[in-house]
Amino acid sequence: MARGVEGVQRGAGAVRRLGEPRPAEVRAGPDGRPLWVDGERVEGIVETWLLEDRWWTDSPLRRRMWEVVTVRGRAIVVHRDLVDGRWWRSR
Repeated sequence: MARGVEGVQRGAGAVRRLGEPRPAEVRAGPDGRPLWVDGERVEGIVETWLLEDRWWTDSPLRRRMWEVVTVRGRAIVVHRDLVDGRWWRSR
């Protein structure tokens, strides 16, 4: 079994750290705004913000964060990694 950050086990049956983002399937509009998240239509945007950190390292962190509400009333936080372009879901 592989070990990740801080010795946490990874793989089948492993415990995931709280708050660790998971890959998300997001369809976005031309302006980058999420329209669909994991098959659910986005009803509204609560807020968006830019997160930049570790710019002085070899692994900079640049994310466009979005808090959205789906048509089912679910509040979801997703972000697009501005370094590799992938989408992630926080909750």
